[in-house]
Amino acid sequence: MDTTLPPALSDAAELDRLYSPPSALIQNAVRDHLTEFHLAYLRVATFFCLASGSGDGLDASPRGGPPGFVHALDAHTIAFADWPGNNRIESMRNLLRDDRVGLVFLFPGLDVFLRINGRGRVSTVPDLLERVAEGQRRPVSAIVVAVEQVLFHCGKAIRRARLWDPDARVDRSTLPSVGKMVAELGQVKEISADQLDTLYERGLKDDLYGGQK
Repeated sequence: MDTTLPPALSDAAELDRLYSPPSALIQNAVRDHLTEFHLAYLRVATFFCLASGSGDGLDASPRGGPPGFVHALDAHTIAFADWPGNNRIESMRNLLRDDRVGLVFLFPGLDVFLRINGRGRVSTVPDLLERVAEGQRRPVSAIVVAVEQVLFHCGKAIRRARLWDPDARVDRSTLPSVGKMVAELGQVKEISADQLDTLYERGLKDDLYGGQK
């Protein structure tokens, strides 16, 4: 299908004419290390998205866990377990080629983001895996990020999305189910969409850690 893209801005000067510069207050709040404020939020963090890229492509990967699942190893380093998902492992493949990463944390009920930019690597060091384990579950690898920038980001996007508003929750019945989408997009013939929905719900309940013990 042919797509006609609109004209693009050609340089940064055009952007500068459209937007006012950030205030000194905002600029001064960007740090190159974790402060006690950042650590307080990391201790309660349960969800973030990890952005990575390389010459082979881009990836934005959701990550979640119990409060404190992202560990501050020191003021300049964080680490978290890599638990099985769809096994595309695009984030880790990207890190082998380009170690730049960005993390955006969301906090249920709070209108604020925490952002961390830095350099990431995949590690299988046993002591680290023990540290990021959850209960008796030990991951096969972990991602370690050397912090280069850390900042709090205003929550206007959350307010615009009404993300935490119960009245804004999506009615599942208005959208195709996961099973229906997998059956059609994955060209699955031997199992029904309803059966796939059942397997998906069972996996969410019983297989969060990929069978790791």
